[in-house]
Amino acid sequence: SMEFPDEKKGDDQLENRFAFFCFSGKQNKEEELAGTTLAQAHSLWTTDAKGSVILRIEEGCPEEPVTVHQMFKASVEKYGNMYALASKKNNKWEKITFLEYYQLCRRAARSFIKLLCCFHYFICSCCNGTDFFMCLYSSYRGTMTGIYATNSPEACQYVASDSKANIIVVENQKQLDKILQIRDSLPHLKAIVQYSGYPMQKISNLYSWEEFMELGLEVSEKELDDIIASQRANQCCVLIYTSGTTGKPKGVMLSHDNITWTANHASRAGDLQPADTKQESLVSYLPLSHIAAQIYDLWAGIQWGELVYFAQPDALKGSLITTLREVCPTSHMGVPRVWEKMMEKIKQAISECGYVKKKLVTWAMSVSLEANQTCTQKDDEKPFLFTMADSLVLQRLRAELGLSCCQKFFSGAAPIGSETVQFFLGLNIWLYEAYGMSESTGPHFMSGPKAYKLPSCGKVVPGCRYKMANIDSEKGEICFWGRNIFMGYLNMEDKTREALDEDGWLHSGDLGKIDEEGFLCITGRIKELIITAGGENVPPLPIEEAVKKELPIISNAMLIGDKRKFLSMFLTLKCCSNTETMEPTEELSMETVELCQQLGSRATKVSDIIEGKDKDVYRTIQEGINRVNAAATSNAQRIQKWTILRKDFSVSGGELGPTMKLRRPVVLEMYHEVIESLYQE
Repeated sequence: SMEFPDEKKGDDQLENRFAFFCFSGKQNKEEELAGTTLAQAHSLWTTDAKGSVILRIEEGCPEEPVTVHQMFKASVEKYGNMYALASKKNNKWEKITFLEYYQLCRRAARSFIKLLCCFHYFICSCCNGTDFFMCLYSSYRGTMTGIYATNSPEACQYVASDSKANIIVVENQKQLDKILQIRDSLPHLKAIVQYSGYPMQKISNLYSWEEFMELGLEVSEKELDDIIASQRANQCCVLIYTSGTTGKPKGVMLSHDNITWTANHASRAGDLQPADTKQESLVSYLPLSHIAAQIYDLWAGIQWGELVYFAQPDALKGSLITTLREVCPTSHMGVPRVWEKMMEKIKQAISECGYVKKKLVTWAMSVSLEANQTCTQKDDEKPFLFTMADSLVLQRLRAELGLSCCQKFFSGAAPIGSETVQFFLGLNIWLYEAYGMSESTGPHFMSGPKAYKLPSCGKVVPGCRYKMANIDSEKGEICFWGRNIFMGYLNMEDKTREALDEDGWLHSGDLGKIDEEGFLCITGRIKELIITAGGENVPPLPIEEAVKKELPIISNAMLIGDKRKFLSMFLTLKCCSNTETMEPTEELSMETVELCQQLGSRATKVSDIIEGKDKDVYRTIQEGINRVNAAATSNAQRIQKWTILRKDFSVSGGELGPTMKLRRPVVLEMYHEVIESLYQE
């Protein structure tokens, strides 16, 4: 979701299209626990996909644990005849009810059972739209995880191998080709299903979606019911792969209770209404492999009986607003980059207006911003001038965005900039920010109609707890506790112990402070992990090291992109140092001079190269960057811009610490103007 020279490339990762989903072929052997809710457990965490955990049931969250199927069945009983899902085919919206949805899931589940009679590991799947939801809710015999459709074959291979995937459901021929490239390196892979179109190849154990659905006809309803009855709320339901600072993805294991409890309580914090009161409607367009979209679109949709419309595959290339206008959702969620892009389009449209209209819109937005900044709740009484500005101007602007009926607007997956928040306040749109992690099943803190204060990201979700560790100047590391805290990282005991302390608190790696009213403000990141405006987690070190490996003339490389549309990079050249002060000088090192000569360059000083003066060196650097980008795991992890700084980093200059570690915040502050120039339109 970054800005690229060809912006379509960046937006591919935010399509509602994914590469794979994983299911563990897990069978509960604890027959003595049949009919109960929980499996035996002795710890708050596990790294075994077949393991179980002690649930964090306490006074603040005493609700009885339920499985995903139990939640689904309860919703079908309440909302069975109401519409659940809507897909556009042949320019017409086709809808199915909750009862039809449930029946389709059962049929798909029987097909998965047929395949898993022979295979007992994980399943990988790639879906979007109705079929994606069906796969997710059909995982009665396993655990599922997703990978972005833009991921490279190598990234796909890692997740499929790490999860020991048995079955991979791919969306189309393009995704199938990726799997066929890595098929020989996946010893556990037994079957592939393509749900859109028909496979061009004739390969054993490769099925079209229609062929796959026929397999389940041989499986009885009783066999499915028996498997459903064996599920336990404290066992793994979903895997979410997330990147750490080392760059190696970790499989976050979420239990049934994690999912069902969060879908219930986080949604309440956002003031979502149950369908028997007022049916909420929303547009699903963000990657469901990301926990934010999965909770908002899938799980909360089932819990509260929402009507979910599926956007077109090119939603973030321009068609999203068209869909919003057709649907007029009551609730809408976006990552910061989505809101930024919407803001940019509105600004552009305003700039193209005539003089009078431009003045009118500017006046209305300034009145709205001023009125909203003085309110603590959206429904607070506002002056007459605001009412006039909203009814005459702003309502029409919101209608142009397809948000005329929308009452709740959410932002998550990455911190949102204050400029964006204030711009939308000018449209009388309050963006409710959520803060959490994959490891907390999404939101742990949330803003909402009754918990809103800038520049905070709201209050702790009711039923959850927090504490601040290592407090310094009122700031500390934010730690989480609650029914939403994950089971552990798949097959990674050391990483699990790093994330969860001996008392079971999840350490976020983020610094923040809580005010006297309980509102949380994030003040920094302990981890160096970059979170782009599109919500992509990017570990900088592996990319930086790859650049230095490709380009021997580079001394230091620092990746930039936190809260930004795309990644950029600072580069410094290897130079000679002052023998007394150890400060880097203007003179290039002998190694650098020799390498330049091999390129046909006569440069001997940094000033001979920077600002594009030496075309040969610049071309060589770009070629090296291109090679690094070619190995990137996704579009969001590609370097789009770079610049060579005038001076190498040093301890004396402040960029490096005493042990020569890069002091990123210092560099960001020192070169603030340079960074801003990289991100100017």
